[in-house]
Amino acid sequence: MQLLRGVVQHYDWGDQQTIPQFLGVEPDAKPWAELWFGTHRGGPSLVKSPSGNQPLANYAGELSFLVKIIAAAKPLSLQTHPTDEQAQSGYQQENEIGIPLDSPLRIYKDASAKPELLIALTPFEAICGFRTDQENSELCARFGWTELGNHLADDGLAECVRWALTTSPHNLPQHMPAWAGRLATMYPGNGGILVALLMHHVKLQPGQALYLGAGNVHAYLGGTGFEVMSSSDNVVRAAFTQKNINIDEFLNVAHLASITSPLVEATQLGDGVWQYPVGTARFGTQRIDVSGSHDVRATHDAEIVVCTAGNAGALTAGQAAVLRNGETVSLSGNATVFRTWGTR
Repeated sequence: MQLLRGVVQHYDWGDQQTIPQFLGVEPDAKPWAELWFGTHRGGPSLVKSPSGNQPLANYAGELSFLVKIIAAAKPLSLQTHPTDEQAQSGYQQENEIGIPLDSPLRIYKDASAKPELLIALTPFEAICGFRTDQENSELCARFGWTELGNHLADDGLAECVRWALTTSPHNLPQHMPAWAGRLATMYPGNGGILVALLMHHVKLQPGQALYLGAGNVHAYLGGTGFEVMSSSDNVVRAAFTQKNINIDEFLNVAHLASITSPLVEATQLGDGVWQYPVGTARFGTQRIDVSGSHDVRATHDAEIVVCTAGNAGALTAGQAAVLRNGETVSLSGNATVFRTWGTR
């Protein structure tokens, strides 16, 4: 086992306190939005050693997965992620056009899909996926969202979303839920709020999770979470951000159809060990509630373990480590540890 040094991303929606406290460092008045553990070019981790730090990729190879601690003090963008085919095509097209990888106009930073799993570490609020047309029609009638309801009834969900995003500014309806009212205060008249009113609004408690496959439309509204995803940074945005928005590409990529509850229920594998089922073979995730002692033996080329709370002896809150296949770490104490792995 080797300890890791992650990379902090200072996006404007980040919380100023949570990740510094997690790492045991002094806040600096910057927004600390994400802490990355992986080998993605946007934030490659280092392996700590007495002889000096080295890139994680040199020690364990290029990882197919990326682990993040996310701390959102403000809403993130209304967004979706592409399939592999869409990512490969978009990446090639932007290369041919000559858009630099670090350009704010760049959508496709790599040629990979970005399925992701979000596990709440604190109460976490999000909108994720669309309700059925019947549910939305009933809500529109109940709360007097007449214009939105008429477009949904006349044109269907996909065209209703297109109308909302391409004809701003809007006179937003009255009697919106508090979370939508907060968005309206930040983004007055924005059609993304009409889209959000058609989506599942979820409040996760610690340990609960969302799985976001290709095309899933979502926006995180606030909270701290543990994320695992394929090693990609491809985000297609439609609203609620100062970053690049591309409505046409969003509508091309987004899955504009209803889904059932977006919540993912963890499966208990043993005493204190929970696994989160995901709709991809690219990564896997377990939560280990350490109470006493527990041995973790890596069974994949490389695994990342992160202690998010408590003291597990070999790892304490705020520490992460990499294990190579066959290596074992003995945990002892009372702590929450996440174990993650990927496939090549």
